[in-house]
Amino acid sequence: VQLQASGGGLVQPGGSLRISCTASGFTLRSYTIAWFRQAPGKEREGVSCLSPFDGSSYAVDSVKGRFTISRDNAKNTEYLIMDHLRPEDTAVYYCATYLVPGSAYGCYVPLDKYNVWGQGTQVTVSS
Repeated sequence: VQLQASGGGLVQPGGSLRISCTASGFTLRSYTIAWFRQAPGKEREGVSCLSPFDGSSYAVDSVKGRFTISRDNAKNTEYLIMDHLRPEDTAVYYCATYLVPGSAYGCYVPLDKYNVWGQGTQVTVSS
C-alpha cells in the first residue's frame, strides 16, 4: 500500500505544473487525498483537499483560485494542478491519505491520522 507523488520540477513564475499522486495496493476511488507542502525552514502545511467521499474540501488562502484538484480513477491517480505559480510556492509537495480498509473519511482528518504518505516531489518556482 503506497502513494507515489511525481511531476515536480522547475517552473518560471506565472507558469503551471501538474503533480500526480498514484495509489498502489488499494483503490483510490473512495479515499480522500490531501495535499501538503513543506518549504525549507517551514512547517508542513495543508495545501488543498477535495473529498470524493463526502464532498468536503479546503484550500489554503494563498492557493485559492490558482490550484485545483482532479482525479482519474481509471489510473488510480489524483492530480494537483497548479497555475500562476509564485516563488513562494516553492516546496516539497506531498500527498497523503488516512487509509482504513472498509472505511472512508473526508478532508478534515487530524494530521497525525494520515498513515500513507507519498515520498514528496520538489516544486521550484524561479526565473
